Amino acid sequence: MELLKYIILGILQGVTEPLPISSSGHIYVLKAVLNTRFFSDLSLEIFLNFASFIAILIIFRKDVLRLIKGFFHFIATKGKESKEEFKYCWLIVIGTIPVGILGFFTKDLLEDLLSKNIFLVGIGFFITGLALLLAMDSNGTKTDKDITMKDALLIGFFQAVSIIPGISRSGMTLVGCLLNGLDNKSALKYSFMLYLPVSVATMITGMSEFSIQATDINVILYYLVGMIGAGLLTYISYNWLTKIVEKGVLWKFSIYLFAVALFTVMLFI
Repeated sequence: MELLKYIILGILQGVTEPLPISSSGHIYVLKAVLNTRFFSDLSLEIFLNFASFIAILIIFRKDVLRLIKGFFHFIATKGKESKEEFKYCWLIVIGTIPVGILGFFTKDLLEDLLSKNIFLVGIGFFITGLALLLAMDSNGTKTDKDITMKDALLIGFFQAVSIIPGISRSGMTLVGCLLNGLDNKSALKYSFMLYLPVSVATMITGMSEFSIQATDINVILYYLVGMIGAGLLTYISYNWLTKIVEKGVLWKFSIYLFAVALFTVMLFI
């Protein structure tokens, strides 16, 4: 039964992390349904988030390496051939600033509110569903080269709202990208490029509360099983999301989100 709990959480993390349905919101709902403190294990959440991070990093490994090389090459040589990579790196930084600032000032408040009820999570699901509908008819043409500093900042504000569990980070950033005129491929790439630094920051800030029973071989085994599940399903889930975005039917997730929102609010009532 203990191993099954870790498998369940690994699957939940892996499936929901890339999809525009909020992984954190689903975890809060699972805690409420099962009425258990097991899923409050911050160390486990750090490990599972790390597994998803690795999966996304593997998917975008070529882009990440190209951006890193281009960034430092431009600093060293000011060569025009690496100017676009240098600019894109700064666009990632700018897009990350809003969520960093908002998260710093509201993290404790949100945790206090969510410890008392999950009504806010239900509202978050509903907001994400509405946002996906808002971008339903978006048909942008901008590519990576066309993203401006203003675009990055606006998309960053969309991402910042996702600090509320129930509001999907990937969903809001994709909506932000599409509403700012990016094509589907560029929107997907920029959305998940923004995920990488946010994920690293989340893991670093959580390390202060990190603890694991290193001498308990069973706990280590359970963590590894959960991580493998989370990593594999994040990879599979992202590839599924890619096909959905390419077809332009991202809005269909709204139906699911409205249903989960109603279920969550009913739990609160």
